[in-house]
Amino acid sequence: MKLHELKSAGRSPALPLAIELPGGTLRLHSLLRVLPGQRYVGAADWQGRRVLAKLLVGGKAAREFARETAGARLLAEQCLDSPALLASGLSEEGGWLLFEFLDAAESLGSAWQALAAAPAAAPERRVLLGRALQAIGQLHAVGLWQDDLHLDNLLRQGEQLYLIDAGSIRTATPGQPLARAQALENLAVFFAQLPAEFEALIEPLLADYRRGNPHGGALSAADLRAPIARMRRWRLKDYLKKLGRDCTLFAAQHDACGLRVMRREEAPLLAPLLADPDAAIAAGQSLKLGGSATVARIEQDGRLLVIKRYNLKNTLHWLKRCWRPSRAWHSWVEGNRLAFLGIATPKPLAVREERRFGLRGRAWLITEHAGTEDILTRFAAYRQGTPPEAELLALEQLFAALQRERISHGDLKGTNLLWQDGQWALIDLDALRAHRCPRRFARAHARDRARFLRNWPADSPLYRLLDQRLPQVPGTCPKR
Repeated sequence: MKLHELKSAGRSPALPLAIELPGGTLRLHSLLRVLPGQRYVGAADWQGRRVLAKLLVGGKAAREFARETAGARLLAEQCLDSPALLASGLSEEGGWLLFEFLDAAESLGSAWQALAAAPAAAPERRVLLGRALQAIGQLHAVGLWQDDLHLDNLLRQGEQLYLIDAGSIRTATPGQPLARAQALENLAVFFAQLPAEFEALIEPLLADYRRGNPHGGALSAADLRAPIARMRRWRLKDYLKKLGRDCTLFAAQHDACGLRVMRREEAPLLAPLLADPDAAIAAGQSLKLGGSATVARIEQDGRLLVIKRYNLKNTLHWLKRCWRPSRAWHSWVEGNRLAFLGIATPKPLAVREERRFGLRGRAWLITEHAGTEDILTRFAAYRQGTPPEAELLALEQLFAALQRERISHGDLKGTNLLWQDGQWALIDLDALRAHRCPRRFARAHARDRARFLRNWPADSPLYRLLDQRLPQVPGTCPKR
């Protein structure tokens, strides 16, 4: 294959691929990252050795090639640990960069995911973040930064840490410490990707940063608070824009008959379900048979999923719903919002809307199956007593997170909170809303809190205990 032919190879070209380059034949065996028609990154063999190949095609190839080579040169000139650039070239067909392949290397992003169940203050999490911050400090100490800074751009091979993604390396004055304002902005990019509960660790983690960058002593957690908040808002907005778009994360199909979106990594599992969701509902175990919604639990390849169909009860109901986003789409967006913010909810997997002449009809939402035990069942034995402390703390954390992110649920009856993996997961997100106005949120949060407490008699010890422990927006609840 000629290099330029990759422009039409799509997202999943058949492997292995033999690509003719001036220095010989490159045999591409696996793909790690693909931007269809523009960039293909993967493991390959070249001149008898294994390499990491970055192949650039299309109209942006020359620009991306210049960024990659400039970044690799800066890393090498500043003696920072990074895979060596073994060969590169640019022609009318495209560009290629062949880097040293790091055998048995693991990204810090993968290591972080492996610790997902560990508490925020777990020592292994602290050590991993500390190593990342020290590497970032070393980058800043010599006047460099990564504008796409995240844990997957740090590879760990044994005890050695390597910086990758040379194309995102930027500089002001190489060899001179990064300016304070730029260092703050770059650190905010990193910390904004961590769950909000990690903000308490920022100050101790800055000590690791200073070990890499002795010139960073003037930075503090207080300085980072505003840049992190701004970056979090931007990241969430950017993520939500992708929910209906065909991209690396999601496979989307829009046509005259409607909309289908699914998580790309799960497309082989989800595509048959989206093709005929009603058949899957009929074959599954019914959880709800209502006029406005039908819910069923199904098993697919040994995995439990939930399909919810949003029904149209009559013509009047259709006229009210057809011109605005469906409840399935709203739940898809809000479920992804919660997951992005680290608030427990069954993972949203796919959504489908029927459309005719641009008007919406029925819609379906597919999610992972959460726990089967809701809070009413779980706390039934404690109406006159005290539930386990871990479950009370998890409830406090849920309400605090909703308050921090200004999110109201809209229907906090007990059956909409399920115990799952040590957390309370929210379901039935049809009325969930993220608020911009603090006053409106305060009123909505107070309604949520009051609705939640009404799950138990007001004169019961459990009601009084929960009323004491659940956080509230000041001034929105009666004095105790």
